[in-house]
Amino acid sequence: MTTETLAKTPLHALHLELGARMVPFAGYDMPVQYPLGVMKEHLHTREAAGLFDVSHMGQILLRGENAARALETLVPVDIIDLPVGLQRYAMFTDAQGGILDDLMVANLGDDTLYLVVNAACKDQDLAHLQKHIGERCQIECLFEERALLALQGPKAVDVLARLAPEVSKMTFMQVARVRLLGSECIVSRSGYTGEDGFEISVAVDQAETLARSLLAEAEVEAIGLGARDSLRLEAGLCLYGHDMSSATTPIEASLLWAISKVRRADGERAGNFPGAERVFEQQQKGVARKRVGLLPQERVPVREGAEIVDADGTVIGQVCSGGFGPTLGAPVAMGYVNASHTAVDSDVWAVVRGKRVAMKVAKTPFVPQRYYRG
Repeated sequence: MTTETLAKTPLHALHLELGARMVPFAGYDMPVQYPLGVMKEHLHTREAAGLFDVSHMGQILLRGENAARALETLVPVDIIDLPVGLQRYAMFTDAQGGILDDLMVANLGDDTLYLVVNAACKDQDLAHLQKHIGERCQIECLFEERALLALQGPKAVDVLARLAPEVSKMTFMQVARVRLLGSECIVSRSGYTGEDGFEISVAVDQAETLARSLLAEAEVEAIGLGARDSLRLEAGLCLYGHDMSSATTPIEASLLWAISKVRRADGERAGNFPGAERVFEQQQKGVARKRVGLLPQERVPVREGAEIVDADGTVIGQVCSGGFGPTLGAPVAMGYVNASHTAVDSDVWAVVRGKRVAMKVAKTPFVPQRYYRG
C-alpha cells in the first residue's frame, strides 16, 4: 500500500507535527517512534506517562437485553454476569477452537456492551458479529465515529485526574463514562503496557484537542508503536497475528486464565462457544506445543520466526515475538515449544543467522505488572 492509500487516524496531522516516523500498520499510516526514540519512549512510559494513538483499533457497541447472552455464544468468557462498569478480556474462537481475534468487552449498563477489537481484524470481527448474532442484538459500528487514546504509566492517573478527578477512584478493568474537556468519553483503567493507565474513547472531532491537552502536561510524552511493542512484550502480553492466531487455541497460547470458570467443562454454562469440545479436550489431555517466555542468555535479540532447537539441534518450536527489553536491560522473547520443553529454566536455543543462541524458558511477565487494583 502507498502512503496515499493508507487510512489515517484523527491524530495523523499531529503525529507529523510532532516529528513522528510513520510506517504502514494494519492498513493505517501510524507513528512507530518520535524524535525521543523507542528506547527513551519505552522508559518514559515505565517512569512517567506515555500517550499512544490507538485509534486504528475497532470500537463496537452491542445493544439489547439479549446482547450479553448472544455474545457468549462467540467467546469462552462470562459476559452474562459481567458487572456494570467492568470489562473483561475475551477471544473470538472458531469451530476448531482457534483464536480469530482477542478483544475487550465492557458492560456500560442499559443493556449496552462496548467492544474494542484489533485493527487488522476489525472488519472481519464486525462481519462475524453481524452474521452470528446480528438478529439477536443491535450492532453499532463506531469505526468512523470514535478515536481511542491510551495514557499509560505510573503518573497517568495524576494527569487524567486533573481533567476528571473521579478517575482516581477507578481500579484496574473498571469502565465509566467520563466528561473530559466537555466531551463525553468512555474511559477504562486498563492498557497494554503492563503499567497502570487508561484507555480513552473520544469523539473523532474532539480527539486532537484532548491529545494536545494531555501532551501539554509535563509528565506526558507521545509514544509510538515501537515502544508499545517492547512494553507489551516485557509485560508478557500477546499480540494477535504474532503470539496467537486461528492456528492456535487458548490452551496452546497459555490463555486458560482467560476462559471464565463458569464457561469451562465443569462450569454452570459450560461450552456453547465455537470449538469448545477441542478446547476442553486440550485442557484435559494437554497440548503438543505451548507458548512460553524465553530469556536469551546472550545480548543477541531473537526475533519472530527464529527456529527453536534442543541440545541435539532438533527443531522444537519457533519464536513468535522477540526484541530488546529496555526495562529489563536484556533481550526477551516468547515462542511456541514442544510440551516436553515448557518447564521454567528449560535450556533451549534459537537459531539466529545460522548460529545457536542459548535461551532459558522463563515465566512471564518479564517485568512486574503494575495495574492499580485499589
